Amino acid sequence: MANEEAQEVLPRRGAGTLGRDDIGRTVRLQAWVQRRRDHGGLLFLTLRDRSGIAQVVVHPDDRPEVAAALEPVRAEWVVEVVGEVISRNENVNREMATGEIEVAATRVEILSRSEPLPFVLDGKIDASDETRLRYRYLDLRRPELQKNFLLRDRLTHEVRNYFHEQGFLDVETPILTRSTPEGARDYLVPSRVRRGSFYALPQSPQLFKQILMVAGFEKYVQIARCFRDEDLRADRQPEFTQVDVEMSFPTEETIYALIEGLFARVFPLGGIEAPIPFPRMKYADAMARYGTDRPDLRFGLEIADLSEQLKGSGFRAFQETVAAGGVIRGFAVPGAAEASRKQVDGWSEIARKNGAAGVLTLKRKNGELSFQVKNALTPAELEAAATALGLEEGGLALLIAAPEKVAAPALGTLRLELAKTFGLIPAGKHAFLWVTEFPNFEFDADEKRWFAVHHPFTSPDPRDLDRMESDPGAVRARAYDVVFDGLELGGGSIRMHDSALQSRVFEVLGIGAEEAKARFGFFLDALRYGAPPHGGIALGLDRLAMVLASASSLREVIAFPKTASATDLMTEAPSEVDGRQLRELGIQVAAEKKD
Repeated sequence: MANEEAQEVLPRRGAGTLGRDDIGRTVRLQAWVQRRRDHGGLLFLTLRDRSGIAQVVVHPDDRPEVAAALEPVRAEWVVEVVGEVISRNENVNREMATGEIEVAATRVEILSRSEPLPFVLDGKIDASDETRLRYRYLDLRRPELQKNFLLRDRLTHEVRNYFHEQGFLDVETPILTRSTPEGARDYLVPSRVRRGSFYALPQSPQLFKQILMVAGFEKYVQIARCFRDEDLRADRQPEFTQVDVEMSFPTEETIYALIEGLFARVFPLGGIEAPIPFPRMKYADAMARYGTDRPDLRFGLEIADLSEQLKGSGFRAFQETVAAGGVIRGFAVPGAAEASRKQVDGWSEIARKNGAAGVLTLKRKNGELSFQVKNALTPAELEAAATALGLEEGGLALLIAAPEKVAAPALGTLRLELAKTFGLIPAGKHAFLWVTEFPNFEFDADEKRWFAVHHPFTSPDPRDLDRMESDPGAVRARAYDVVFDGLELGGGSIRMHDSALQSRVFEVLGIGAEEAKARFGFFLDALRYGAPPHGGIALGLDRLAMVLASASSLREVIAFPKTASATDLMTEAPSEVDGRQLRELGIQVAAEKKD
């Protein structure tokens, strides 16, 4: 009895923490049964907890009471095992971190039973995404996912430490704030005590962090929860986490150096080096050369402009495109001359989905150049085009003739598609990049007004201020994005700290003085009381974790993600609420009209 009481006070050990130094010690494990194997004279359990796995062995002849207690145990039951750590001797399992030892059980207790699982947790996942999300608490038991969240924890810890060392203050900003819609839709929260009024969940802490600069905090950071009620994509969620940063008296170079220092510190957590400084590329160059503002520089396939070479050709499609202000652009793919007609048709379909009429091909095979439309181009024009494209023997070029705003993204999408198709992305290679000098404004033809490309608090480039009212589309922004392997990890800008300039920008955006006061009056007032020059950036923490974990999607690094339709399948949210709650809030839900 005294011995049993001594065993009871043994501290719990993590299954994955055991090693050769523990041989001869009595330990207590409390964990899930990952696997049970009965070899007649021996019974084996693989126990799993957050720290890892360990093997437990039971000798039924020596411990019949232990074997009897374990008779009903199946996968995912929770058990407590007390036993002695022994060496596996010649049966070492090199694939397990604890493979040199096992625990010879002397006592066992069943702590919890499990019903049959909707999918297997041990081994390759065999369930649909919907099933995994519905039973997320089971999915999260898988070691692969737990490894991701251990990494995310380390990432968050390092981020906080880095900014603390750099003198930043961690300040929480409100979750319940006012709606200032600009771009994506707000999630609205009705007020019970002020019927007819609503809070909004923050899309970002943008105005609050700028006000903290006015307040003299100088350096602010927050691991911030943000919410956007927008159409979802594979790399987005309606609620997300960002590393939100703002500082007073910076230049763009100050921000670049700060974030490069952070990346040099956290990317090694995922086995990735971040050589600094990162290269820079202007937005206009990125769009012209790579067809996107987040170019993947791990491979070539750089886009070339053939407008000058081919605008005078006898091919009517080229003539008319350039005459209408469009462009002829394309890129060459080494070794792709043998592409099938089916493949080319597939690429044309991708181009059409991006607004282009399709693609035209130019290939160099057996020393000869051939264009998809026979006799449309002269031999000299073919050679000039091939030279501009860098088209070599055995290569294939894809060309698009279209307005620039159509040609660039279509070719950018095709560039990525063909790089994957022909295996042109080197394994283990990574590329960091700053994209700079974005346009400050873009025109929406449907609404017939200008919108801010980033947000309306981004400072215009001082060199372009004289064109802000006369030619808003030519105004550059003091904005920047940081890109990794073609994925935008964050974006920011130097802000406007002058209330008069902020009001000018509002006017360009069609926000008059009265509307600006109603929507942003508190902020404009703050700018009148000695606002310092300031700027910052927001980094997607979810995306950073996804990259470092080499995960396939954001869902693999978010504990309880939503589906593409913004639904939580586990809790079945969003859901209808009780009518009494609606009456207290003064809300009446309109019935949907049926066609």
